[in-house]
Amino acid sequence: MNDFGVPDGIDVLRVFCGPDGRHGNALGVVREGGAYPGEASRQTLARTLGFSETVFVDDPERGRVDIYTPGLRLPFAGHPLVGAAWLLDLEVLELPVGDVFARQDGEFTWITARPEWAPPRALEQYASAAEVEALTGPPPGEGWLYVWAWEDEAGGRVRARAFPRRGEGIVEDEATGAAALLLSAALGRALNIRQGRGSQILTAPGPDGTVEVGGRVLLLRAVPAAV
Repeated sequence: MNDFGVPDGIDVLRVFCGPDGRHGNALGVVREGGAYPGEASRQTLARTLGFSETVFVDDPERGRVDIYTPGLRLPFAGHPLVGAAWLLDLEVLELPVGDVFARQDGEFTWITARPEWAPPRALEQYASAAEVEALTGPPPGEGWLYVWAWEDEAGGRVRARAFPRRGEGIVEDEATGAAALLLSAALGRALNIRQGRGSQILTAPGPDGTVEVGGRVLLLRAVPAAV
């Protein structure tokens, strides 16, 4: 364990940062996924780290990755894939659901995925961005909830917040690529989403039913592997 509070050999990123480089969702990337063989050891590490997601890289050349929250394994998630694509400089990431294509465009990293790959999310529209801002915690109920409202409907600008409500100790998710993908697919248009305290997520539906999700990535700390 190093002074950054994570085991050796793990990079820590922020994904979907705002224009000023602040905010974004923290992500742990285990470059040597083989150091944590099996779901049990990976789940234990993800729970220990406490990030909303942790990525284990099983093959850095082919882009084979494995994603965990503190409580479960995910077949797909947005911000871990954007972060891994940026960190490893990959054009393709291999997942059980299929290949996720990635590209760099200036300060933004983009992935292309299918809405059916994303875990279910309830998308609830509020009447105004002020109502979204006013929430002091998760609305009553169970299951993953993404609340949103238009800031500028003509311009595709959205205010959103995300509440996992699944008992993992994460009350609010700062930036949620999978939910942004689902919202963009449901509305059938490109979006510029301001989520959480000030994270930014961009989306763009494709003609083949896919959706691109993009954002900025910042390396918080590159942790060297133990020698």
